[in-house]
Amino acid sequence: MKRKVTKAIFPVAGLGTRFLPATKAIPKEILTLVDRPLIQYAIDEARAAGITDFIFVTSRGKSALEDYFDNAPELEETLERKKKTALLEELKTTNMPSGAIAYVRQNRPLGLGHAVWCAQKLVGNEPFAVILTDDVIKAEKPCLAQMMEAYEETGGNVVATMEVAREKTSSYGIIDVEEDRGDIVKVRKMVEKPKAEEAPSNLAVIGRYILTPEVMHNLSEMKEGAGGEIQLTDAIDKELEKGNPVYGFRFKGQRYDCGSKAGFLQATVAYGLARPELRDEFSAFLTGVTTGMKFPK
Repeated sequence: MKRKVTKAIFPVAGLGTRFLPATKAIPKEILTLVDRPLIQYAIDEARAAGITDFIFVTSRGKSALEDYFDNAPELEETLERKKKTALLEELKTTNMPSGAIAYVRQNRPLGLGHAVWCAQKLVGNEPFAVILTDDVIKAEKPCLAQMMEAYEETGGNVVATMEVAREKTSSYGIIDVEEDRGDIVKVRKMVEKPKAEEAPSNLAVIGRYILTPEVMHNLSEMKEGAGGEIQLTDAIDKELEKGNPVYGFRFKGQRYDCGSKAGFLQATVAYGLARPELRDEFSAFLTGVTTGMKFPK
């Protein structure tokens, strides 16, 4: 019998060096797409998938991230007094009930696998999800909710996948496909960041996972992989070596790599144009930019 997935790990210990100097003062996960920080998109997606326990793997300098989910009674009182009801309701969606969030520290940057392993005592012997906030996925049905439906069908381990350009395979975990069923792909092997000429396919793993507790046990062996780091991909691949199933899931939606400046800007445009109150003015501005209109300095 498949156990229900109610816990999700959010590895948010990274330094965000690609966004310096902004990330000198604020965590990258607090950077906003329009008016919502990256972490809020991840939390909303997890909630929509039925997650009730949220585990953040943090590091030094992340106190603003922790504060973000606290209640703000003075601000709520001000909005209520000024009868700004819509803003008040929006603000309340960022509040988390006491006990729903737990924080653990990653004291050394030893890779994604190590970050996930840091949450082992909070996960226990249960299946769990992993959400990488850098990967923002715009979809009619949230990506993790789609994956939960696939997990109900397949059991085992399920990873989100998408096709990437062959020359980009060295930036991803890549799947060697055993059986292609369309949305669901049975995995033969997973390879972390292979060179283009050595990649078994161009089907890449991106930042959404539903994993069995056995993967956490594999991480406990703490073996270094690509880049001298402890790779989550290697721990999942270990399950394949044991004969346990791993599936790739081709989600429906558009993924934006908000860990890069270009991806972050692309996501900002996409989410800005999706807002009815911003669409006309923003679209006109973008049209002006692309047609060479001069703007005041």
